[in-house]
Amino acid sequence: MTSELVDRVRQRLVVTPGDLGEAIRIEAGGIVDEAVLAELRAEISAQLIGLGPLEPLFALPGLTDVLVNGPSSVWVDRGAGLELTDVRFPDSAAVRSLGQRLVMAVGRRLDDAAPFADAVLVDGTRVHAVLPPLAREPTLSLRVFSHHAQRLDDLIGTGAIPSDVADVLRAIVSARLAFVITGGTGAGKTTLLAAMLAEVPPDERIVLVEDTAELAVGHPHVVGLVTRPANVEGAGAIGLRDLVRQSLRMRPDRLVVGEFRGAEMVELLVAMNTGHDGGAATMHANAASAVGERLVALGGLAGLSRSAVVGLAGSALHVVVHLRHDSGRRTVSEIAVLSRVDESLIASTAWSAAAGAGPAAPQLVRWLLERGVSAPAVLRWA
Repeated sequence: MTSELVDRVRQRLVVTPGDLGEAIRIEAGGIVDEAVLAELRAEISAQLIGLGPLEPLFALPGLTDVLVNGPSSVWVDRGAGLELTDVRFPDSAAVRSLGQRLVMAVGRRLDDAAPFADAVLVDGTRVHAVLPPLAREPTLSLRVFSHHAQRLDDLIGTGAIPSDVADVLRAIVSARLAFVITGGTGAGKTTLLAAMLAEVPPDERIVLVEDTAELAVGHPHVVGLVTRPANVEGAGAIGLRDLVRQSLRMRPDRLVVGEFRGAEMVELLVAMNTGHDGGAATMHANAASAVGERLVALGGLAGLSRSAVVGLAGSALHVVVHLRHDSGRRTVSEIAVLSRVDESLIASTAWSAAAGAGPAAPQLVRWLLERGVSAPAVLRWA
């Protein structure tokens, strides 16, 4: 099959399943062999309305990311680190064309005037595309949306968390302690957040605010709000901060922001200080100890002083759960408690993968007991 055949079919076809076979027969010179026709139909359909050469990769079990660094460099992550595949594009133009088609299908623009774009496909897959000259080659990064709502027991089975640490996470949720999950890109923050939210009692209402719809939560009462980007004229954007404000009017029992990344943090912290306990978020951070300064920096985007951010966060947030992505494995490396010390927020270790219970374990135990929740034995501090 040649790219010219694909182009001719694309030019004459308004894509419907009924017309595709006939269009292929006409443009390919009257193919009648049904096996050949079925193969061509699948391949051309993938290029017209699917993911082109990437289509077979999306059948791989455990797939989380597909990374295209040009026509001859396609990588995947299936939970064990990046792997180079044997998938190839005909040329750079084919990569560019796929990127343009994917983002245009959801109303975004990708061309020389707008050489990068973010888009979320209908199935939830997140696409980021960059064109030359900003990149040496057309580059696509696809984050695959999981439709399977994982629970803590699933993460125990994969080795991401020990069973006794899962008991600590369940206790944090049960005690309605506000928590933030931290880690680098691809560390599994979203997966762990969804698993912890699945532990929320079924009679509680979770209002979830996300930049892109990524969280699949196994809970019967989840209301999801998703931001809207600006249109091609640059108008109509609705951001996280707007949605957090709206969520406060929706009678949330648990208010969750998919990721702290800007001034929306302030609305969530204010909400947590006015009776909306048990809230949660994720945040990019290299270590639990970096959370305090990250919060101060984000609060500065909203025009708040250091003391104001420390005051809000110090009384609103209780726990930091830090994840590490090491040698392909995503694991919980530390559980810390946040406390205010002078004009700083300090994260002190309550448990770590390296040493077990830490010096802040008694504080976490005290919070749990004050809220009527038994403290797991793994938090016993000598």
